[in-house]
Amino acid sequence: MDSRITKLYNDYIHGDMPRRVFFMRVTEIAGSTAAAAGILTLLEPDWAHGQQVAPSDERLVAKTITYPGATGPVQGYLARPANATGKLPGVLVIHENRGLNKHIEDVARRAALAGYVTLAPDGLSYVGGGLDDQEAARDRFSQADRNKITADVIEGVTYLAENENCTGSVGTVGFCYGGGVALQCAVNKEAVAAAVCFYGRALGGEDIAKLSTPIMMHYAGSDERINAGIPEFLSSLDEHAVAYSMNMYPDVGHGFHNDTSQARYNAEAAGLAWRRTLAFFKDSLV
Repeated sequence: MDSRITKLYNDYIHGDMPRRVFFMRVTEIAGSTAAAAGILTLLEPDWAHGQQVAPSDERLVAKTITYPGATGPVQGYLARPANATGKLPGVLVIHENRGLNKHIEDVARRAALAGYVTLAPDGLSYVGGGLDDQEAARDRFSQADRNKITADVIEGVTYLAENENCTGSVGTVGFCYGGGVALQCAVNKEAVAAAVCFYGRALGGEDIAKLSTPIMMHYAGSDERINAGIPEFLSSLDEHAVAYSMNMYPDVGHGFHNDTSQARYNAEAAGLAWRRTLAFFKDSLV
């Protein structure tokens, strides 16, 4: 697919571009409305295409829960292995800028199958929750109070660490918006023993100065918007002697781990990044 189109989609889903304008611009690049319509089916979420673990998988116990957030009740998706005989470490799975959806729930199930109690919070709970319609979810997120969303998500660490099936040792992993919040969890919660950021916003200098938890980062080589802040971020991490693993995946774009979007997903990079993430958690969580 033309890289101009995937870049345009990233601008659309992370900004306030109306769908009709987005479609018009795709049509200009593709050459016809029919071609643009076909391209959209590859760009936009296909929940079935991205499902790796069925919600009814008998290897798991999964359910929707509510926990006390910083601003009020927060909905979340909790999963763990069905055959676990003792307590397990926890993993907090943090959504993109569209709230909790079927894809993030699936990622939580993948982590649970790796041997963790997992929680995927919905930071949009206080404004009604995430939506399947991605433009509507994007708009709901952008109109909400970002500080409230983040504070509610971070409180998921406390709920998870205190869960009766959890050892109290928690890892965090997030994507895009959630990638930055995964790192913020490590700054703000002592229970976090490892944090993983997928193409998320870098921490500021004041937060890095407080960071003692090892972190892992996965970035896309073609993601100019996010990558602009990486050199300063790494320099500050080095300055404060923070333990980190920096992974750059060449020739892939923002959202390469999201397998609901066939045009953006890169199976090789996503698979390698996920294996590295699970190995990092295995070494760090107890």
